Amino acid sequence: MGRIFFLMMAAGIPLSIAGSVLHWPSTLMFIIYCLTIIALASYMGRATESLAIIAGPRIGGLLNATFGNAVELIISIFALREGLVGIVLASLTGSVLGNLLLVAGLSFFIGGLKYKRQEFNVYDARHNSGLLMFAVIVAFVIPEVFTINMTEPKKLTMSVGISIIMILLYLAALYFKLVSHRGVYQSNLEAEEEKEEPEWSGMRATLILFLATLAVAYISENLVHTFHSVAKQFGWSELFIGVIIVAIVGNAAEHASAVLLAYKNKMDIAVEIAIGSTLQIAMFVAPVLVICSLFFQTGMPLVFTLPELVAMASSVLLMIVISNDGDTNWFEGATLLAAYIIMGIGFFLL
Repeated sequence: MGRIFFLMMAAGIPLSIAGSVLHWPSTLMFIIYCLTIIALASYMGRATESLAIIAGPRIGGLLNATFGNAVELIISIFALREGLVGIVLASLTGSVLGNLLLVAGLSFFIGGLKYKRQEFNVYDARHNSGLLMFAVIVAFVIPEVFTINMTEPKKLTMSVGISIIMILLYLAALYFKLVSHRGVYQSNLEAEEEKEEPEWSGMRATLILFLATLAVAYISENLVHTFHSVAKQFGWSELFIGVIIVAIVGNAAEHASAVLLAYKNKMDIAVEIAIGSTLQIAMFVAPVLVICSLFFQTGMPLVFTLPELVAMASSVLLMIVISNDGDTNWFEGATLLAAYIIMGIGFFLL
């Protein structure tokens, strides 16, 4: 698999450059860009797995989520510059659904096929449940009620205020988990985890992450320019492109890493990647994009459509019910995947 991703990356980067210079058909370039980003994301996943072994599951999960979400953040900033606010909001929705239902679902399902029962830190699960409720139910759904009769400037002003609060709380959550209460809620399973040798050294892994992120930034800028023509050719809506296509491509690093770690029965870090990435998208990436939009021609209020809000709230509640016991199996993974497929069908038909 590693050789396949290497060949995809080795061929994809030159083809991406050549295609953008020679103006190849948009559909062909869309496919090349997506495959190249996925290949680069696999290297980002391997690098962050090495860093996770060196620094521990919490910091490793945070690094994986951060560099994985960096791909989506880069894509979204370029999309905002083009005025594609609808696609950006849809991609944020897709990230929440993708991480909670697709990434976690695949991890639980694939890991559960090998192990009858898999455990993870129940204290982290309960802590994350509260943050998920805040990030999606309070910070996304409640503002929708208040902004129904507001003018666009007022919606944007309220969104900026909410964004600042969310960023501050997210930073406080990191301080709580990594500094003030580090090790306080450590599970026996995590404490007894065997020491494993990383594939790459910390310096090499960091360098690969940096170079891969730069390459993704270049390819992502070109990917954004193909959205309109691809949507027109296939009859896809902007909502479907954002919720399904951009979200899957942008979160490819988390997908690969979480499933691989679950297969190795490293559920603490697999769950940290899936849920931690969701929290970072909702509490940091989305607010940063709202603030960044102030510097572009079109501002982005943090106001989602009704289907997006219902889908995100449902996925959060389902994940909380399944993960709060610190225990999972293949059937719970299948349940999450079924929910993702149902929502995907709905967004495709909208």
